[in-house]
Parts: sequence; structure tokens; C-alpha cells
Amino acid sequence: MAVAAGLALLVAFPPYGLWPLAPVGVALLAAAAHRRRLRAGAGLGFLTGVALFAPLLAWTNLHTGYLPWVLLSLLQAGYLALLGAATAWVSPLADRSRWAWPALTGLLWVGQEALRDRTPFGGFPWGRLAFSQDSSPLLRLAALGGAPLVTFAVALIGGLLVTAAWRGFTALRETAPGGTPARRWQPVAVPAAAAVALGAAGLLVPVASAGSGAPVTVAIVQGNVPRLGLDFNAQRQAVLNNHVDATLELAARVAAGTQRQPDLVVWPENSSDIDPLRNPTAGARIAQAADTIRAPILVGAVLLGPGPGEVRNAGILWRPDTGADLSQLYTKRHPVPFAEYVPLRDVARMVSKQVDLIRNDFVPGSTPGVVRAGPAVLGDVICFEVAYDEVVRDTVTGGAQLLVVQTNNATFDVAEARQQLAMVRLRAVEHGRPALMASTVGVSGFVSPDGRVSNATGFNTREVVVREMRLDDGRTLATRLGWWPELALAGLAAAALLGAAVLRRRQRVLAG
Repeated sequence: MAVAAGLALLVAFPPYGLWPLAPVGVALLAAAAHRRRLRAGAGLGFLTGVALFAPLLAWTNLHTGYLPWVLLSLLQAGYLALLGAATAWVSPLADRSRWAWPALTGLLWVGQEALRDRTPFGGFPWGRLAFSQDSSPLLRLAALGGAPLVTFAVALIGGLLVTAAWRGFTALRETAPGGTPARRWQPVAVPAAAAVALGAAGLLVPVASAGSGAPVTVAIVQGNVPRLGLDFNAQRQAVLNNHVDATLELAARVAAGTQRQPDLVVWPENSSDIDPLRNPTAGARIAQAADTIRAPILVGAVLLGPGPGEVRNAGILWRPDTGADLSQLYTKRHPVPFAEYVPLRDVARMVSKQVDLIRNDFVPGSTPGVVRAGPAVLGDVICFEVAYDEVVRDTVTGGAQLLVVQTNNATFDVAEARQQLAMVRLRAVEHGRPALMASTVGVSGFVSPDGRVSNATGFNTREVVVREMRLDDGRTLATRLGWWPELALAGLAAAALLGAAVLRRRQRVLAG
């Protein structure tokens, strides 16, 4: 059951997209760990975690070998081990009141994700239950309480399912011979109906299908790379040229009248790994593209400094005629540990000498990615930052009207890209903002405030997509509440663990 739970959770995520199986996976783990000893519950949770994360994160071993993938998968599985132990620990509360079981399941999942999203080294939120619901009615709940509320709803439905199954099993075992079928199945019907009703409840949450503000025409340039893999970086000039040439081709279509004039052009992360502020040739090429298209370009660039041996992963606005606008520069706030910087480098080197492939540590920025591009105020987040609640929220509270995710998927695969696009869809609904994802190799596309994707590109292709979007500057309930829903739910999870401790002690006293 524990392994089946992990596999059910796995196929709920893109690229499989069988989102109804997420609550089933939750239910299977809840049943497997119920009434177990703590070590058994932890072991079962760990099995679920391995079955989920090992294949879900398989894209991490495409070009770096097996060790980083294995270590990351085992680390993430460790958090589900804690969840399994916690599930076993609160079993007396669930036995005392069967209707408490669904709530306990939902609260423990939120608490587990709150911990996993922040530890260690800033956490790794990949694989949150909420990110499996990009095509589900539950996605709309993000407008009320963000990703934590969506996770809670998915796990709550899972708790209702396991309650229905458990009550049904008990009823079958305890019903006297000759009992009526209606009486036998009545304990199952109520929690099962509640699960279905909760799953459909998201349809009642109002979300806008488009922004309510001024229209803006945006072009995404997906220039592609000469070849996938870590050595895409060795082709830095070619990658930059790809994006410049694609933009010049767009300008030619605009001049010919076959394409509308964009108000803004977005290039992806790493579209210029040559520092255009220090390299005149790179700067001249970007200026050529901006001057020809007659629109500002948000360029994903690697900038040297500020200190020796340090670099920055940045989004910089390049305006026609005037060039780089240094007042509108965003530096990635959440660099990825062991990918963009190496914490505890001497210790990490004992595990794998591959850490020395990262010669220069990326330094984090200190301000949200609010970029005023003229026609729109952008909320710029770079690559994995879209998984972190506060990084995206800070841009919206800072005035962003359009969410922009600049990413580079050249070292991964299409599964990783689609998982990331699912996160963009949740963020659009969460904050009621139009959004877009611009990738070097795909998948790129536009997302409306209700989570629908338009003009999605293929993977490992060169494409330019243009779309008119309506800006928005309102605030959803989720934006206004911020981290309070997660804090409340995680706090209740801690209270449940404490309550289980009190009940267990009372039971021991009575038994004694």
C-alpha cells in the first residue's frame, strides 16, 4: 500500500496529469501507517517517498550522474518518513473520532510540506500536492489560500476516502447476517459523498478568465540551444545569437505586417550567459535586437560580481535606443544549492568531486523581482523560484501586474518543464494575474488568471509566440492573507501531534 501510494501520487503530476489519483495516494499512505509503531510508520512513509520522488526527480540525473538524483530523492523521501511517523502517532485521535481522520490527514500533509519547503538550505518544494492539481477544480482554491490550501483540500479528500473505506470494511465485518445492503453501505456513503462534494467545490470559487486592466502585447522568444546538456553553457555565444536572431525575425514579420507589434519581449533565463554589461559584443547584439523590434526586452543574463569569484543570475531590462536599464534589474533571490552555489563545499567535495563544476557561487539578490517595463509592471521570478510561495507573492504585493517566469530547461527534460508550468498555472490563479513562462528550449507559454495555458511551445525547438494579455493589479484573498493560511494549518498540525501525545499518555495510565 505504501509503494502504491507513492506511484499514485507520481502519476498525478505532469507529464502524466492523472490528478484524481493524488487523494488516492494520500489515502493509501494514511491507511498503511495507521496504528503502526513510529518506526514502522516512518519506514512506510519512506517507501512512499522513494516511489514518488525517485521517478518524479529523474530529470536531475540526465547530465550529472546518479549521485545527486539519489541523494535528493532520499532526502525528500525522508520528509514523507516523518509524515508516516506522524500519521502513526495520531492514530489514537483518528480512532477516537473517525471524522477527525480526514482533518488530521490534511493538516499533517500541510505541516510536512511547510517543513520540506524550507529545510535544508531554503528547502525544495518540488512535488507539493498542490502542484499536481493544475487541471483540477481544486486549483481554484489557490485564490483563497494559495498552495497550502490546495494541498490541504487534496489531503482532506484522501482522508475522507480512507475513512469511507475503513468504515465500509468495519460495517461489512460487523453487520449481522441478513442485514440490509443499505444499512451495510450507509457508513461508506457519507464520507464518499463528502469527498466528491469537496472535489467539486473548487468550481464555486470565482476566478477571472482574463485581467481587468490595460491590454499589452507580449512576445516570448524561445531561441533554443545548440545541444541539450550541461555543455550548453560552452555555447554561450550561440545561445545568445539564437535569441537575437529569433527576435530579428520577429521584427521582420512585424515590419511586413504579418505579426502585431509587441509592447514587451521576454527572453528566458541564461539567454545571455555572457555578461552584456561587461562584454561589448554581447551588449551590442542585445541592443541590435531591442532597437530593431522597438520594444524593451527582459533579458535573462549571468552578470559577473559584485565580488571576485561571484556571479548573479539576473533579469535585466534592455530598452531600445537607451540600452540596459540598471534601475530595473532583478537578481535571483533563491539560488539553487548544489546547482548554483555549493554550501559546505569542503564537506560536499567528500561526497562528490562534481561540486567543483560550480566554480563561481551565485550570490542571492535582496529585493523582489518587480520590474517596471513601461507598458507593464512585471513580477519576475527565475526558474525554480516559482515553487516558493513568498518569492512570487512579494512581486505581487510590490505592484506586479504580469507574472514572468524566466527559466532554462536545457539541462533537464520535457517532464521537468511541464511540472514547472503547472506551478505557473497555480501562481496565476493564486494571485489573479496573467502569467507567462519563457524557456530556452521549452515549454514556454502564456497562462490566464484562471490557469488556462495558451500558445504552449514544443520542447527543444526554436519558437516565438506573441499574445495580447490584459494586466491586473487587484489582490486575491490568498494574496492578502499571505502566509497566514499555512501558518494556521501547520499550527493545527502541531496541536494534533501534541493532542495525540496527551491521549497516548492517558491511555498508558489507564492501562497501567
